[in-house]
Amino acid sequence: MTQVFSIRRQVEFNHCDPAGIVFYPRYFEMISALIERFFADAVGVSWKAMAATEGTGTPMGDIHIRFEAPSRLEDLLDLSLSVAAIGGASARFALRCTCAGELRFTGEATVIYASLDSGSGARAARWPDPVRQSMSRYLDAPDT
Repeated sequence: MTQVFSIRRQVEFNHCDPAGIVFYPRYFEMISALIERFFADAVGVSWKAMAATEGTGTPMGDIHIRFEAPSRLEDLLDLSLSVAAIGGASARFALRCTCAGELRFTGEATVIYASLDSGSGARAARWPDPVRQSMSRYLDAPDT
């Protein structure tokens, strides 16, 4: 059975525009936090450990979001992801955000596993087997 990784975030004043509605770029910060927590808590390798011990990271390669309803100050948002696909050096996440069961947005984000060698810039690298195996627990089952 596919696992889903989730975090809960309360909408804070700094997330909102003057009308008290989440300013859409703030959702991208929340998505980044979701993916960071996924790697640290579910996969078992933090971004700090990747960078400090392995010289690697997971920069964003692509992101698409479909907004369904606004979120407001003090809403409790449930952000979740599952792994839609794992490539040689990339992973595509299915994203979902709800508040009290109401859909706020859905989307997809692709991260690239990369060597962050400062001399030559970031270069795609193959996912290490332990990371791939951990992510596989969250891999969406194919439609049947």
